[in-house]
Parts: sequence; structure tokens; C-alpha cells
Amino acid sequence: MTDLTAFARDKGVKYFMISFTDLFGGQRAKLVPAQAIAEMQEDGAGFAGFATWLDMTPAHPDMLAVPDPDTVIQLPWKPEVAWVAANCVMEDQEVAQAPRNVLRALVAEAAKEGLRVKTGIEAEFFLLTPEGTEISDPADTAAKPCYDQQAVMRRYDVIAEICDYMLELGWGPYQNDHEDANGQFEMNWEFADALVTADRHSFFKFMVKSVAEKHGLRATFMPKPIEGLTGNGCHAHISVWDTSGTTNAFAGDGGGQIGEVGLSEQGGYFLGGIMKHAEALAAITNPTVNSYKRINAPRTLSGATWAPNTVTWTGNNRTHMVRVPGPGRFELRLPDGAANPYLLQAVIIAAGLSGLRSKADPGPRHDIDMYAEGHMVTDAPKLPLNLLDAIRAMDADTELKAMLGAEFSTAYAKMKRQEWDSFVSHFSHWEREHTLDI
Repeated sequence: MTDLTAFARDKGVKYFMISFTDLFGGQRAKLVPAQAIAEMQEDGAGFAGFATWLDMTPAHPDMLAVPDPDTVIQLPWKPEVAWVAANCVMEDQEVAQAPRNVLRALVAEAAKEGLRVKTGIEAEFFLLTPEGTEISDPADTAAKPCYDQQAVMRRYDVIAEICDYMLELGWGPYQNDHEDANGQFEMNWEFADALVTADRHSFFKFMVKSVAEKHGLRATFMPKPIEGLTGNGCHAHISVWDTSGTTNAFAGDGGGQIGEVGLSEQGGYFLGGIMKHAEALAAITNPTVNSYKRINAPRTLSGATWAPNTVTWTGNNRTHMVRVPGPGRFELRLPDGAANPYLLQAVIIAAGLSGLRSKADPGPRHDIDMYAEGHMVTDAPKLPLNLLDAIRAMDADTELKAMLGAEFSTAYAKMKRQEWDSFVSHFSHWEREHTLDI
């Protein structure tokens, strides 16, 4: 275990950010001077849970965020500060609804069955003007801007700085590109154990926003920040290994349509769990009102949304909810940029373990272009049309809720219903424009 006091002394760190992520993906932190970190490492930093997006009241006792010292990261852009992920505790008990705790519990559940889930994510984001109303590069106007060489080089200072930091941190970044929307970028780093990926995903979002602000820009992972443009996805690549991490349990010939794409029988069952719980998954993988402007979007300016709206799987075909690009892994294309880094990984493991235990059938493989021929698939469920439908689907999925934990599932559904109620009670400009004279 890393001694944070020694870390501060050796690295010249003056302050630690003890950080946790709430139910809505909000990153919360206390800035702790290095002289006080020994006590905080032992007992945790105190928070009022009610003041964040957790299902608590002002009457609840202090919630303590106990740092996981092995996650400590010295901020490459501000080396006198270090960030450390924390686990939330209240009255000596882990807070069951806290997202990192939910994920840790499911990682442990998979380990009981001799399995180790490894994942990678494709984090997409826009670089906007400081007001957040338009893309920051006025010259980024191509009809098909994906991989645009000139456009990515005009934002070289931002992208290269972030990539340099990931190289410094040892994450193994391997490619960066201008994405399918004007003003949109994607950065990729190597896959790892699910909890490591979640911690890195959480820190990545913080880092991207911080570096963008440093350059006078605003970065957003919002699913659909610009009307008519492709939204921000957060595709997850999933494989499952033995506990040593050396044998890929997903790789092999599982027979039939599963074996043809290089998945083992276990891989097929895990995929079956994802397909079985897909409609409920959406409440977590697509957690905001805005999310459904991405997965149910009309064709964008580039000609495709790159997002699914039907529960289907395929081989190496990007028009489906799940793609199997090669042996031993698959890509879940449902999640968007608003997904909570910890809950995203947790719900993947929960659904997959459910599939393994029930030997779930993933259903038929469809190898058609879903954007052009999706109307021909009449037997596959549709993904939710809005956040309320997703919450209802999750609430009805008792098996998935049990896998995620009763306290978390109740808290999450309650808080998300409140968010929906807040949205529908809001009077919009559209309503006045279209119904004032009805």
C-alpha cells in the first residue's frame, strides 16, 4: 500500500484531492494539505452526503471518503497537487449506493467465480467555446470531419498535452483523432481491469476539462451538445479472463454464430446477459435526458449517428448495439459520454454475470446495416425512447437490480425520477414557440 505522506515528501506534493463520484457522475473532492494526509488516509475526509447527488438527508451522519492510496496520481499539469480516488464509508460501513463501492462489490463477485473483467473505453468529447454554445474551431466545418488531419492539428496543443500526460502516467495511449462531429475528438488508451479503467476514466474526464480550461476552451462529454451533429459515445470493449489475467475466458469456439466470431461459450452467455438486460442497462449507460437525443437521433450531418436504437448484436459492424470486432472480446456501443465511470463498469459486470449464471442466449446475430435495413428486424427490442422509459425498464428488471444491490438500485431510481420530474416541469422556449397561440 502506498504511504501518501511518503508520496508527498518524495514527489513534492503540497495538496491531495480526495475524490469520489456521486450517483450522477459528479466528481466531489476535498483539498487536503500534505501535512494532514496521514490522518485522512486512516480515517477519511468528511462529507455531507446530502450536499451531493446521493440519496441522503441532512440528518445523516458524516460520510467519510477514505482514499485508496494505490490510485494516487500526481497532476501532470499541476505537480504540487495529487488526486486520489476514495471509497465512501458511513459509521464504519461502506456506503452501498456509492458508485465505486458498487463496482468493487461486483468485481469481488466476479472473482468468486474465478473471473476477472477487463475493459477499455473510447471517450469522446467536444472542445467548445468557454460559453459552451458552439464549437471552438470556426474552421472545423467539413461535412465529413472524421479523422480530419487539419482539424486535429489545429487543436494539437490540447490533444498532445493530454496524450503526453497519459504517456507520463503509464496508461499506454495509442491513438487520438478528430471524431465524426465538427469539434469532436476521441483519445484511446490501453484496456485494464474494470476498476482501474473506471478510475482512469474518472481522472481522464477531470484532466480533459482542466487542460481545455487552461487553453481557454470548454470540454464537454455531454451526449448531444450540438444539434445535428454526432453525439458523444463512450463505447466499452469487454473481455473476461481467469483470475491470473492470463487466459481469456471469452476467446474460443463456442459453436454456432457465437463461435464464428471467436467467442467461447462463456463469452456467449456474458453477451447474452448484456442483451437480456439492455433496456434496463440504458438507465445507467445513458443516464441523462439529453442521452436520448443521441441514441434516438435522426441522421446527422455526416450521414450516420454511430449510435444504436435497437437491441441487436453482430460481427465487425458498427451499426448494432454490440459489435464483436475480433476473437475474445466485444464492444458495447450503447454508453454515452454522460455515463458514470464506475456505474458503467458495474452494470456491464452485473448484466454479464447474470447472463453467465442463467446461460442466457444472446439471440440471433444480425449482419445487416441497421441504419439502412433495421426496419427488417422485427423481433428485437427497441431501446428506451427517453430517460423515464429507461428508469421504468430498470425498475422492472428485478434480477439486474439484485445484482447491483438493493440500496443502490432504490437510490438511483429515486434520484433519476426526481431528475426527470425536474425536466418535465421546466417550461422551454420550444413550448412557447409552438403552443402559445394554440
